[in-house]
Amino acid sequence: MFFPEGQIRVFVYGQPVSMRLSYDGLYGLAKHTMQLDPLSGHLFAFINRRANQIKVLYFDRSGWCVWSKRLEQGRLLSHWNSVSTREMDWTGLKLLLEGIEPKIVRRRYQKPMSTTQNGATNAGV
Repeated sequence: MFFPEGQIRVFVYGQPVSMRLSYDGLYGLAKHTMQLDPLSGHLFAFINRRANQIKVLYFDRSGWCVWSKRLEQGRLLSHWNSVSTREMDWTGLKLLLEGIEPKIVRRRYQKPMSTTQNGATNAGV
C-alpha cells in the first residue's frame, strides 16, 4: 500500500517484542503500553530482542494489516539501551526496514549567507 509520506506518523516501541504476537497482541501494546490509538491509521513498529525482525501494525479503515520482515544478516538496531519509544518519520522507517539505523544528522559546516545590494539574501553558488 502507498502512503502520502508527509501525513504518516510512525511510532517505534522501545522494548523488545516477541514476534509470536500478531494483530491482537500488537494492538494491545500500542493501545495500553504506548498509550496511543491504533485505529488512527498511524504505523506502529515492533522489533524483536535480537533486532533482526520487525513487525509494523496499522489499521487501513477496513481491517488490520501487519508487515513483517526478517533480515538475513545484520541487525536493525545497534544497541537496545539507546532505544526508546518514540515517533519517527516515514523516511526513518524506510531506512530501518533496509537495515540502516536512522540517527540525528547535524551539519558540521554551513556556508555563510551573503546579502545583495537590495538586502535580499543569496546563498551564493
